[in-house]
Amino acid sequence: MRPFEYARAQRVEDAVGQPGRFLAGGTTLIDLMKLDVERPVHLTDITPLRDSGGLSQIVEDGAGVKIGALASMSQTAEHPLIAGRYPALRAALLAGASQQIRNMASMGGNVMQRTRCPYFRDLAFEACNKREPGSGCGAREGHHRKMAILGGSESCIATHASDASVALAAYGAELTLHGPDGERTVRLEDFNLLPGDTPQTEHDLKEGELIVALTLPAPIAGNGVYLKVRDRESYEFALSSCAAVLDVQDGEVNAARVALGGVGTRPWRSPEAETALTGRPATRETFEAAARAALQHAHPLPQNAFKVPLTARVIVRALMQAAGLVDEAGNSIEGAGA
Repeated sequence: MRPFEYARAQRVEDAVGQPGRFLAGGTTLIDLMKLDVERPVHLTDITPLRDSGGLSQIVEDGAGVKIGALASMSQTAEHPLIAGRYPALRAALLAGASQQIRNMASMGGNVMQRTRCPYFRDLAFEACNKREPGSGCGAREGHHRKMAILGGSESCIATHASDASVALAAYGAELTLHGPDGERTVRLEDFNLLPGDTPQTEHDLKEGELIVALTLPAPIAGNGVYLKVRDRESYEFALSSCAAVLDVQDGEVNAARVALGGVGTRPWRSPEAETALTGRPATRETFEAAARAALQHAHPLPQNAFKVPLTARVIVRALMQAAGLVDEAGNSIEGAGA
């Protein structure tokens, strides 16, 4: 780890505009500093703002809920406003990392976390456009089994790692950003940028800006599910995941929200799947059509081509569960759909 200057902010106004990086839970940033991938010359510790700035509060916001950016993953998952109204978000939070990390990691930091692509995290690999622009994408010709099949480019196919961000995208979350010029609001879907020709630019976060809150609008009626498939049951990132929220009335899908994880270069909201679902019968056939719509623009490479059929099955299973047709084990629920 390289030398750096350190300061603690007691007010939001003290933090914004500072050079370098902000330190909250540190569960991603400190790891990358140890690997020499991140090399900030100045760190501003914003953990005092949990109390002095009120950035750990979770409160009602009209018909929705506002989550302070420094609320921990654990705190958010267990809060009754989240558990009661946004079950897919609670499930996504509990599916991520380990209990110890969830106790430390902040919600704002979770949204900002960087990819787990080994070509990005290991300096022994020279080719990584995200780390060294213009050096190439080692994953495209190298090991890419876990890489993205949606949203990639010739410059980068690294997946976005957050579970929570997938559910946040499905629920239509917005971020409040506070900077030297005041506050602005950005949809989560627009905050995480596609790699294109500039994969080193990952977020719509201006110099000196700080995420201060995440706001969830009132959820649509119905049930929310987060389904995650991974190589091992715990402490593992998704090969494929789906956050699905369905409002089913009289056997027909009245409203739907679908977002995918483990397969996109950012949390992947699928308006194509939502269009294919809305106004259609809540049946396996409808859900299979929605899965095809969600994956119609997938561009897999040889090692990750398996993610296309895998993700189709994950989408269908999540939708079946959200519709109340199957339980968490995938068993049919007696009387469902009758």
